[in-house]
Amino acid sequence: MYRWTLLLFLPLFVWGEAHIFVYHRFGDEKHASTNTSIEVLRSEFEYLKQNGYEVISLHTLNDAIKNDKPVKENWVVLTIDDSYKSFYQNGLPLFKEYGYPFTLFVYVEATERRYGDFMSWAQLLEAQRHGEIGLHSYGHHHMVSLSKKEILQDTKKAYDAFEKHLGAAPRYFAYPYGEYDPKVRDAVETFDFDLILNQNSGAVDGDSDPYDLDRTALTGEDLIRQKLRIKTLTTTWLSPKAWPKSGKIKKIHATIPTDITDLEYYLSGYGWQPIKAMNGVVDESVDLPIKLKRSRLFLRQKERQSSIILVKE
Repeated sequence: MYRWTLLLFLPLFVWGEAHIFVYHRFGDEKHASTNTSIEVLRSEFEYLKQNGYEVISLHTLNDAIKNDKPVKENWVVLTIDDSYKSFYQNGLPLFKEYGYPFTLFVYVEATERRYGDFMSWAQLLEAQRHGEIGLHSYGHHHMVSLSKKEILQDTKKAYDAFEKHLGAAPRYFAYPYGEYDPKVRDAVETFDFDLILNQNSGAVDGDSDPYDLDRTALTGEDLIRQKLRIKTLTTTWLSPKAWPKSGKIKKIHATIPTDITDLEYYLSGYGWQPIKAMNGVVDESVDLPIKLKRSRLFLRQKERQSSIILVKE
């Protein structure tokens, strides 16, 4: 009886959904919109520690996805964007105290030009002893506004500086502001990164696209319990895939799992609205003028969700 009980529950643990979170600043009250206080960070770390979560490296998650190994339900990956100095001064000591791995995505121009609020190459080398370093572009532009040639030039410039100063080629890339469209993705993929990360709230499982991994932002108050409940809604977005020239969303068209018929959608500036799916396809005509130059479009069924960011060029 015990053996059958174990087999019944084993897939729920082995083939689960990991979560990738992204931070920015730490203990920096001057920039509240992107700041996480050290008190909140400690509270989140304690929650992970006391509730059986395993904080793993991005390398471990990459190995599982690429080699068809189990992605575990209790896995958490912690990432930090922009390489602000507050991570080195305030955040890194707590990561070291808990022994939690991390991936820090470096905004290369800020380091190259020694902007005062950003880590130096020496500090990045020190941080690399305790975690991984990824690439966050050279100029931290809104990349959807660049031509493909400009995206390639910016990424190559960042890639070369990274390799020169940190001693190895970058294996991971995170889009500045989490913004991308098919043009941006095609350009960045030419650099053969192992993983490319966005900033769409979601989770990661064994079927996740390694070149489009969802990350959920953690900023301000302690919301990690709530955000750990988010599950993957496996979605292929067919329309819209980028900011429409008309400035209006005229159709929501996507493929989703075939077991879902009733769900909701949300566009920034509008409330949640019901939407139907049939045989794994959402295909509904709408007439929604996009209200914000940077908008999110969600599909949601209970705790399962998927989203994309639409950015006006």
